[in-house]
Parts: sequence; structure tokens; C-alpha cells
Amino acid sequence: QVRLMESGGDSVQAGGSLRLSCTVSGFRSSRCGMGWHRQIPGKDRETVAVIGNDGTTTYADSVKGRFTASRDNGQTMMYLQMNNLKSEDTAVYYCATQESNAHIGCIWGYWGQGTQVTVSS
Repeated sequence: QVRLMESGGDSVQAGGSLRLSCTVSGFRSSRCGMGWHRQIPGKDRETVAVIGNDGTTTYADSVKGRFTASRDNGQTMMYLQMNNLKSEDTAVYYCATQESNAHIGCIWGYWGQGTQVTVSS
């Protein structure tokens, strides 16, 4: 059973920075990765960053150049460094891991409970 728990959410002024952390246990995939997502009430969940199993990271266009996702080598901790925060970054942020599906490859399988980030202008 994979378990994830986020921490680090807070209220900050626009232009400020925050670092989110995610504790990961039970993740054993040798093919799939992990990542960060966010959700604004009333809107679809958005994938913010994906860390592939090989360590490569991809980002949503809305956060490129401002956010950096990383993980430790043991894949037990995941981080999201958020710089130059904007009011539109206000959301609940979730960390998640992928699991292997025989038919469609890697799919998002396990999620943390979420942590609130509020950016005021």
C-alpha cells in the first residue's frame, strides 16, 4: 500500500516562495514515476509536475521557470519548490504516485490528502 502525505502549505504574498514536501512510503515501481497536482475549487485537477522513473521532470506551462520538483534517490521524499508565486497559484496541492497498468501504462494511483497554498496579491 502506497501512502503519501504533503506538508508545507501556507499563505504567502505574491512574489514569495514556498516549499512543499511529500513523504512517500510503499512506492516500489521500477517503471512509473510521481508528481504534483493542484486543484482550485470548481475546476479540474491540474498536473503541475511529473518526475519520471528516470528522474526527468516535466512541468505545466503555467509553472515553468518558477516551480522545481525533485525527489530523493530512495523515492521516499518528494519536493515542490515554488518561487515567484502568483495569486493564480492558489489551490490545494497534492502529491501522487503512478502505478503500472498492463493495458495503458503508468496511471496515477495513489494520492496524498492535499495541502492548501494561498497566494495573496
